[in-house]
Amino acid sequence: PLEYSLEQNYPNPFNPTTQIAYDLPVAGHVRLALFDVVGKEIAILVDEMEQAGYKIIVFDSNRFASGVYFYRLSAGIYVATKKMIVLK
Repeated sequence: PLEYSLEQNYPNPFNPTTQIAYDLPVAGHVRLALFDVVGKEIAILVDEMEQAGYKIIVFDSNRFASGVYFYRLSAGIYVATKKMIVLK
């Protein structure tokens, strides 16, 4: 990849799993966190050094209630947030 990007999760809405994809143009520390609608961090999906490339993680919502959630990717100076919906 030539630049950082955070894709919309697919499918959305979802139950029980969804995929979150992101691009890293250079290696570095990556943090992907999940937040509830009031902004409380409720899960850390990725928090590690990663090589450059196209990445996909599968998120399992079995321990979370139906509702709107936000996921935020922080990598280097790049920060992006997207919304996802869990329907059970």
